[in-house]
Amino acid sequence: MQNNTKPLQELKPCRGFSYPKREMIYMKEDQKARIISLRHEGRSYSQIATALSLSENTVKSICRRSAKVSKEELIAKSADCCKNCGVSLKIRNFGKPAKFCSDTCRREWWKNNNSSPNRKAYYPCTCLGCDKEFLSYGNGNRKYCSHSCYISKQFKSGGETNDSSAI
Repeated sequence: MQNNTKPLQELKPCRGFSYPKREMIYMKEDQKARIISLRHEGRSYSQIATALSLSENTVKSICRRSAKVSKEELIAKSADCCKNCGVSLKIRNFGKPAKFCSDTCRREWWKNNNSSPNRKAYYPCTCLGCDKEFLSYGNGNRKYCSHSCYISKQFKSGGETNDSSAI
């Protein structure tokens, strides 16, 4: 019987498998702390990798892993009071931590802080009902500027309908 096994050097790992990096296995905590401190100083991944003789991907993964925080720590760090009125909040054991004590507070806070989001999804459109130009947020395919234009165009006044099959 013939032996069909290949020597160990010729074997290649399966797709998606990679051997652990040697520097990751033997990396000491002080070296990881040095990477994180250099990153906080504003150095780029490539600058840190060159300075410490590591690969850039190793530096990225260490920075990414150091930023991970458990859900319990997030809950503990989150503000325990309403963003709008400052009333203390109950800590829930499910979902994301609450930011507001009620829907009223949430709406009021968003009314006061509405200018903060950077809204870039405005599309110029022309109304089919009144032929006026208007800006549509989030939907570039809008046909009417308002509900009243839609109603007046679809169901013309005077009892006429656009449906020719109506009796």
